[in-house]
Amino acid sequence: MNSFLEISPEVKQAIKSNKPIVALESTIISHGMPYPKNLETALQVEQIVRNNNAIPATIAIINGKLKAGLSKDEIKLLAKQGQSVIKTSRRDIPYLVSKKLTGATTVASTMIIAQMAGIKIFATGGIGGVHRGAAESFDISADLQELAHTNVAVVCAGAKAILDLNLTLEYLETQGVPVIGYKTKELPAFYTRKSGLNVDFKLDSPQEIANFLKSKWDLNLNGGVVVANPVPSAFQMDYSHIMNIIDNALLEADKLDVKGKESTPFLLEKIAKLTGGKSLETNIKLVLNNAELASKIAYDYTRLIK
Repeated sequence: MNSFLEISPEVKQAIKSNKPIVALESTIISHGMPYPKNLETALQVEQIVRNNNAIPATIAIINGKLKAGLSKDEIKLLAKQGQSVIKTSRRDIPYLVSKKLTGATTVASTMIIAQMAGIKIFATGGIGGVHRGAAESFDISADLQELAHTNVAVVCAGAKAILDLNLTLEYLETQGVPVIGYKTKELPAFYTRKSGLNVDFKLDSPQEIANFLKSKWDLNLNGGVVVANPVPSAFQMDYSHIMNIIDNALLEADKLDVKGKESTPFLLEKIAKLTGGKSLETNIKLVLNNAELASKIAYDYTRLIK
């Protein structure tokens, strides 16, 4: 076993018994929403996974240890410390480990630690991608490269709507990353079910998705899969309204020269303010929805690999 990795007793037992497990990221806890809403949501997401016959494995780095499965106290620590916790992607992992620091994992670093632990299914809100204006800034999320190389399926509500969704799809295609739409041919755009862009494949059940994943990895076609799960209709935001708000938030970020890893938390917080908190509620609903689907996929996937 990797000496840097600590797997919680519950997750370790689930791995040994081939029980379904769902990895969960921790950046959403520390950087995605304010306290105590972040703590409530993190615990609620774990409960949704349990309610759907799977074991949650929230992932983070605690005092330099890569953790697959957090205690309630560790989740509370990340929630209370909020944005003072280091937002951790692939490049940051050795720094935190060597300095014995605590970090909240992004999609990319959660995938890395999940793969180390042998966890194949991961639920999050939305993946990172190609930022608007990337032709000049070269601001492209490390999530996309991780999806190209790491054998973990990411259940999400598409890429975050603040991104250039068309270029994000182009990048994923170049890297050979399949984008599956769950019961949809259209890529969801995080806060809304529509984007005007097509996914690669439409699959209509968790079992079909599990079969797809097993086929891909049995063929030794390394890399992840994006499972795009639209936010439930009742909770989606008006497309034109939210896109207008996102444009305004992007203008402010540009004026304040907000860049790099700080840009996404800044924009999500700004959008939440401009929508009177409605975007945050939509964010929570879509994360819960993704956790439910991921649990069902994990359940069917474990039945295939017995």
